[in-house]
Amino acid sequence: MQRITILGASGSIGVNTLDVIARHPQHFEIFALAANRAVDRLFEQCQRFQPRYAVLADEQAAATLRARLSERSGCSTQVLGGTEALIDVAGASEVDCVVAGIVGSAGLLPTLAAARGGKRILLANKEALVMAGALFLTEAKRNGATLVPVDSEHNAVYQCLPPEFGQRPLLELGVRRILLTASGGPFRCRPLAELQWVTPAEACAHPNWVMGRKISVDSATLMNKGLELIEACLLFDVGPDCVEAVIHPQSIVHSLVEYVDGSVLAQLGNPDMRTPLAHALATPGRLASGTRPLDLLNVGRLEFEAPDHRRFPCLGLAYQAMQAGESTPAILNAANEVAVGAFLQERIQFTAIPAVIESTLESVTAEVIEDLDQLLAMDRCSRRAAQHAVEAWAGRR
Repeated sequence: MQRITILGASGSIGVNTLDVIARHPQHFEIFALAANRAVDRLFEQCQRFQPRYAVLADEQAAATLRARLSERSGCSTQVLGGTEALIDVAGASEVDCVVAGIVGSAGLLPTLAAARGGKRILLANKEALVMAGALFLTEAKRNGATLVPVDSEHNAVYQCLPPEFGQRPLLELGVRRILLTASGGPFRCRPLAELQWVTPAEACAHPNWVMGRKISVDSATLMNKGLELIEACLLFDVGPDCVEAVIHPQSIVHSLVEYVDGSVLAQLGNPDMRTPLAHALATPGRLASGTRPLDLLNVGRLEFEAPDHRRFPCLGLAYQAMQAGESTPAILNAANEVAVGAFLQERIQFTAIPAVIESTLESVTAEVIEDLDQLLAMDRCSRRAAQHAVEAWAGRR
């Protein structure tokens, strides 16, 4: 019986994880469910799964949930509030597995706590790894934590790697290249001249996946793929020249691994996050996920094309950050979060997102990150610079 903490229980990762777990109650026990301020969703989840703890980062939301649950007999869940509580339930000694599903930099500290606690981490929060990089991986290795990627692309790569992965470098195991697929999002075929007028609602309408607003916008700009490229270099310990992105509109092939003998292994499946989550929960075994079986005859065709860097300048910015190293990926991530937030608030146009990021990368000097305090200071500095860039662009509207 695995005892699990789910960070980001109210989001798509958390909801899909609980869907898989509900199908196998004999294997899993929910220790804690954590979210930001989603009182209604967590209230329903607590009644169904009876976790020991429910945590809301927002203290006022936690008080509201505490009051609502106290009115329900038979629910013994203890409600906690604040960032420290998130950290506590991620690193608690009783926990075997932590699902890191909090979106953005907010997931860094609790995911780092899980690494320090030596947990099995089902990693969906790519920003924590992009921000902290070697710092995060060092903590995981020092404390015996196990990282299992949950992003569909990285999980696909993980499934296609040889059993010796982690014991020897991939290049020694005959791996030549990792290919991460991207759908191209809702604007793959939209005329370039029209992109400046797209709305947040249009950007969040992903053609294949159901996701949160921030990650949906990242998919529309292809920054999501850029962050995944950086994450892949760190997770699989390869250089930037070994990882490429390829557009695959059907989202059936989730990623590919090319070997030196010419073999290319791919993982296929319907676009449903329950597949990688079920794999990550069960590996090295397998569990039924509830996902609809893949019907290749119905799919009909699988198409691939090179990404258009004029349409997706964020992808090029991510490549540059990956190659520059040091704290540049952290600067990129902070600038992107600020820019996407401004777009969702309709303060800047869609096409201003890469401009804000590029301005921030130019104005903030990268450093070698030695510790967490330095990283958080760099993150704050980058966000201030990005806010200045947002104000400049907002004034042009």
